[in-house]
Amino acid sequence: MELNGIKPAEGAKHYKRRVGRGIGSGIGKTAGRGHKGQKSRAGGYHKVGFEGGQMPMQRRLPKRGFKSQLLKFNAEVTLTSLEKLGATEVNLVLLKQVGLVGELARVVKIIKTGELTKAVNLTGIGATAAAKVAIEAVGGSLA
Repeated sequence: MELNGIKPAEGAKHYKRRVGRGIGSGIGKTAGRGHKGQKSRAGGYHKVGFEGGQMPMQRRLPKRGFKSQLLKFNAEVTLTSLEKLGATEVNLVLLKQVGLVGELARVVKIIKTGELTKAVNLTGIGATAAAKVAIEAVGGSLA
């Protein structure tokens, strides 16, 4: 192999198409843009979603739903998971360490799903009315 014999791979290089350069080029006259209309003209195009003046799809369909960005800071813990945890003193830091709530959680609430048999003291954690009754029935407390 010699330096003067090096060539790029077949098909690796290609010429940029020059349009509108006369009838002999094969892409003269309208330069591949067809005849008349907005798309044939220089600078003429439309915004994304434009349907030629017809009411666009995103405006024809009804608005629906909303997802609050604050929800990622809220978390729920069940009585069953508190029972499995087996700790007597429970706070937000402990719940994050054992992985019952996410790292972003700021507000944690205990919900009444399952049963609780051991007394649990909660600090800085809320509970639903039914969960509060269940916790206090076994000798636990909320602070």
